[in-house]
Amino acid sequence: MFDVLFHSTILVSVAEIGDKTQLLSIILAARFRRFWPLFWGILIATLFNHALAAEAGHILASLASGFWVNLVASLAFIAIGLWILVPDDEPETAKEPKHGAFITTLVVFFLAEMGDKTQLATIALGADLTPLWQVVAGTTLGMMIANVPAVLFGEAILAKIPMKAVRITSCVLFVGSGLLGLCQFF
Repeated sequence: MFDVLFHSTILVSVAEIGDKTQLLSIILAARFRRFWPLFWGILIATLFNHALAAEAGHILASLASGFWVNLVASLAFIAIGLWILVPDDEPETAKEPKHGAFITTLVVFFLAEMGDKTQLATIALGADLTPLWQVVAGTTLGMMIANVPAVLFGEAILAKIPMKAVRITSCVLFVGSGLLGLCQFF
């Protein structure tokens, strides 16, 4: 019943670990030191960004046959899994934000998510899975699962988690998901 929600949540929360937007969450938390404006900025930015991404995937899927959608989505998951192995650099942020914590977080987070692997995963999920609201809810929940602890405990977490192990685990989940999708062709 909620398989799409669960699948979307797991894939995106794992993909977000160590991602540039998670590093951005830590930077914003260090700069503003205000949880709720950061929380709401990340949530709203992600919700809008992923709703657009899932809808784009859904539209692309409606224009192509099921075979091509499944093939491209499966290959995209494999590519994203391999991309996860490449570490992200810290994102650049303005030295003196003109706006408060909420507006700065909302705008910077929305823009940082453009073309990001979690956005591309959301496009692929939107192309491949229904209902679409579960894709959007799941990917947004996955982003919040990864980013709320980053806002709360960011610097302490980064000192204790071996990022190489996290990247390998994330890679295995995405590549495995892609390979499962490809199995239908054999």
